[in-house]
Amino acid sequence: MRTIGLLGGMSWESSVEYYRIINQEVRERLGGTHSAKTVMYSVDFHEIEDLQHRNEWDALTKKMVDGARMVEAGGAGCLLICTNTMHRMAEEVQAAVAIPLIHIADATASAVIAAGVRSVALLGTKFTMEGDFYRGRLADKHGLDVRIPSEAAREDVHRVIYDELVQGVINEESRRRYLEIIDDMVESGSSGIIAGCTEIELLVKPDQVAVPYFPTTRLHAVAAVDWALES
Repeated sequence: MRTIGLLGGMSWESSVEYYRIINQEVRERLGGTHSAKTVMYSVDFHEIEDLQHRNEWDALTKKMVDGARMVEAGGAGCLLICTNTMHRMAEEVQAAVAIPLIHIADATASAVIAAGVRSVALLGTKFTMEGDFYRGRLADKHGLDVRIPSEAAREDVHRVIYDELVQGVINEESRRRYLEIIDDMVESGSSGIIAGCTEIELLVKPDQVAVPYFPTTRLHAVAAVDWALES
């Protein structure tokens, strides 16, 4: 078994899910008392959030590069950035380390394509929904038709992530709003939904969505286990 590297803390609520899913998946595949070999470096998300909303992306890139190097120095054989938004600097992070970066968008796209879906709605932070680094990768590398909600809906999705989900707050009214947005996207032609923020799947579960639902935390974590157990 190879050692998985996790760059986490963005937020720690989703990083807990990464750790849980990875270890459960290893135990299910290998049985007994098996668990995953992992190395994690976890940031202070308050610092990250502050820099995000001040558009200090160069400073954020430095933090991600520094964290990735610490994960590599700890003995990891691959790297996962445990958040969708911070894949904005995935290329710079990959260039700074010798170990392979498993990209969350690639893991997600593989599942979308395997499900026979081509048109997907992307929910996430405004940085993820409105930027090209994520949608562009899904479209250009994987040939997917990626759609995003209206501006007002994007504001609601973003607000719930930062005001509630990253603080561990699960609000039933917010769940209803997310499901309304999802229904609107399906009615407008989206055949699948990408939960493109690692906390969204804490709020919206697959059985609450009428079309294929792609929880990026789980897909990313399972891709890491696939890598770790490759013969």
